Amino acid sequence: MKLLSLNIGRPRAVPYTDQPEGVTGIDKRPVDGPVRVTAPGPKGVGASGLAGDAVCDLRHHGGNDQAVYAVAREDLDDWGRELGRPLASGAFGENLTTQGLDVSGARIGERWRVGSEVVLEVTCGRIPCRTFQGHLGEQRWVKRFTQKGAPGAYLRVIEPGDIRAGDPIEVVHRPDHEVTVALAFRAETTERALLKRVLAAGDALHPELLEMAEEYVARHSG
Repeated sequence: MKLLSLNIGRPRAVPYTDQPEGVTGIDKRPVDGPVRVTAPGPKGVGASGLAGDAVCDLRHHGGNDQAVYAVAREDLDDWGRELGRPLASGAFGENLTTQGLDVSGARIGERWRVGSEVVLEVTCGRIPCRTFQGHLGEQRWVKRFTQKGAPGAYLRVIEPGDIRAGDPIEVVHRPDHEVTVALAFRAETTERALLKRVLAAGDALHPELLEMAEEYVARHSG
């Protein structure tokens, strides 16, 4: 398992975002590194966990619990075959393009060591949006991405440090529950009844997803 590509985005004006200034950092391109990875601060204030990476819409992106976004190269290749065109590393706006790691099959709270210093913890999947659809240029992309159920993973920074493309990735902690990124994504999008099961991941969940699950269980208990 390794970090195949490390991707950084710069602010760019586009017609397909509802970000107030009309800019997005979703167009991420591979860099050689090294890049410093740190916890960026709370959502709404903190942006990306990667130095030099743009997160423009702080209402929905960035912050400690969405500090880094990872997508498996294998999933990009699968989508490429379905779309009939190759997808470059970074095409989904991911910071980390991995190889040999089942990103959407990772468990919430799972921890990865990237290189020799950085430890990241899985928090949730990526919810598709209008900007993502516009960036890909695919009709009905939000629905198609949701239906496929392989959203990639957001991660929080447990131990900061430097990373670069080619670094090994090691799973250093795997929780004993069965709440994967894919299951949590389905619970948040198309199968709300799964929210009861999601609670098994506890405080490792993204706080917004934890709140959603707790509210659902409270409404449907008894």
